[in-house]
Amino acid sequence: MSVVTRFAPSPTGFLHIGGARTALFNWLYARGRGGKFLLRIEDTDRARSTPEATAAILQGLDWLGLDHDGDVVSQFEGAARHAEVAQELLAKGAAYKCFSTQEEISAFREKAKEEGRSTLFQSPWRDADPATHPDAPYVIRLKTPQEGETVIEDQVQGRVVIRNDQLDDMILLRSDGTPVYMLAVVVDDHDMGVTHVIRGDDHLNNAARQMGIYSAMGWDVPVWAHIPLIHGPDGKKLSKRHGALGVDEYQKMGYPAAGMRNYLARLGWSHGDDEFFTDAQATEWFDLGGIGKSPARFDFKKLENLCGQHIAASDDAALLQEIDAYLSVTGETPLTEGQRDGMARGMYCLKERAKTFPELLEKAHFILTDTPVEPDEKARKALDPVSRGILVALTPHLQNASWSREELEAATAAFAEDQGTKFGKLAGPLRAALAGRAVTPSVFDMMLVLGKDESLRRIEHAATSETG
Repeated sequence: MSVVTRFAPSPTGFLHIGGARTALFNWLYARGRGGKFLLRIEDTDRARSTPEATAAILQGLDWLGLDHDGDVVSQFEGAARHAEVAQELLAKGAAYKCFSTQEEISAFREKAKEEGRSTLFQSPWRDADPATHPDAPYVIRLKTPQEGETVIEDQVQGRVVIRNDQLDDMILLRSDGTPVYMLAVVVDDHDMGVTHVIRGDDHLNNAARQMGIYSAMGWDVPVWAHIPLIHGPDGKKLSKRHGALGVDEYQKMGYPAAGMRNYLARLGWSHGDDEFFTDAQATEWFDLGGIGKSPARFDFKKLENLCGQHIAASDDAALLQEIDAYLSVTGETPLTEGQRDGMARGMYCLKERAKTFPELLEKAHFILTDTPVEPDEKARKALDPVSRGILVALTPHLQNASWSREELEAATAAFAEDQGTKFGKLAGPLRAALAGRAVTPSVFDMMLVLGKDESLRRIEHAATSETG
């Protein structure tokens, strides 16, 4: 059997972090088995669905690198097909016309409540003779078996049994002829050839009701895998109070997509004790058996740790492209060609221990800043008259160096020894001169990336500037 999975978000807002993980699980499962990963936009709620939300979902998936097969399917556009299936169920006696009004349904439930009975609505029209049907508005309901059990063999939750007398005869077609979401999902999944439905466990009860449609139509039931929701660090359902919810916010905070994929994959799924892994490894390893039953807890520290590892392991050119995208979505000034060249030369010393792109760009300040360098407050303190005098005395030693790391280290070490001091006393003024910051990459890395002329120009300016 060729595997076909799908991600089916409702376009009523941004791509939620939980939705992103669901999409990732579906993508990994399909890609790891040579199958297809499909995308369906469940836009039947016309009042709440917006083109902007659809665009935000597509952008979020694109940032995460979750490519889908084929065209994006609009559920709303399949309304005629959904209604056709409802009529087919009606024709074969698996569904019926219900003429009960909202007032009658409410009265039934109120009376059942008073008598201590189940408030599950039992339509008097279920077995009514069609000859008795009035000329009035009606809905089409599915005839749910009233005895026995519906069994869901779930790949995550295990065997779930629901008594059929706990399921209502759900509406398939409203009185205005429009299909309901529950019908549309089943028809779309069948028509799209979906073999595995991997979704949040808040849909577990829906599976029992949807199986009634599969059974009545004689269709194959997909493999179910209902994954636990994501909770915040406090163990409560993830919400705005825990921080960012939309995938777009994580991109704007400067997390790399590879790190985000790695973290989301580990959020509820495990492969032994492996924490850091590549896309290729995740695709090879991912299976439904590795998904836990308990809700996963979102942990920003773990996310940052993994993102830092992915930044360090990333290809320099790919990292630059992602930084360009980060600057674009945050509305910041794009890199000039000169800055890009400098970043490319210095990436080896920039990406170590940077957990986010803002951190990496701060480390790259010495490349991105203009000359003469304007020191910040802490750096200015490192450029007192004594320190400026040290820079003046050091400059000839650097001018005579051949500008390799070994030569620069040797020249500064010899100078420090002549001065009866340690290199640490030189590092502060050099950082301030080269970057205008007190915390920077190694001074030797900065000098190598900037080159001899630019480095000496900055040191000379800092040494001779009265204000530092």
